[in-house]
Amino acid sequence: MATTTAKRRARDNPRAATAILSVLGYVLVLGTFAGLLPIYPELGREAVDLLSHAIAVVNTVALAALLLGWRWIRQGEIRKHRAAMLTAFAMILAFLALYLVKVGGGGEKAIAASGAVYYTYLAMLAIHIVLSVVAVPVVLYAVVLGLTHTPGELRDTAHARIGRWAAASWGLSLALGIVTYLMLNHVYGVEEYMAALAPLVFVRR
Repeated sequence: MATTTAKRRARDNPRAATAILSVLGYVLVLGTFAGLLPIYPELGREAVDLLSHAIAVVNTVALAALLLGWRWIRQGEIRKHRAAMLTAFAMILAFLALYLVKVGGGGEKAIAASGAVYYTYLAMLAIHIVLSVVAVPVVLYAVVLGLTHTPGELRDTAHARIGRWAAASWGLSLALGIVTYLMLNHVYGVEEYMAALAPLVFVRR
């Protein structure tokens, strides 16, 4: 009964539902970053690496589902589109859970690079973060409309227009997140960076 009532309210006022969900998400993330939620276990290096890899897998699946959903809606495959987008959204929720545990447990890492590579990494990371923040209400609005309206009813809503913006910002954010993960964990990791510096250190000695 409560679920039905909540769905009816979201259907009648999707903007309010989006605003409430967005604020809850922002508060959870900001509270975690500020250390105001002492509910996370302290993490060691191995746990941080494992979470980083898991997050990358989740983001890759989300991006693949998002691209498939975009393709299927262009082909008129509404059911496949819905399934793909809900899969992508579920992956984002999984990402949020993993990321909050990683951040809350003190699991931040710094890239071992300098110069142009370092600033390129920071630029991509900044765009990724900004898009992630901006995309939250846009994605949530599209999802709320999709979950509370039939395909026929959606034609009379802003779902298609908002969905295009949501998919674009969301997809770019995911892609940049994957690239920065690869740079941080596989291309310019600490071990690889120190190995590259070894000849220079030897010469200086």
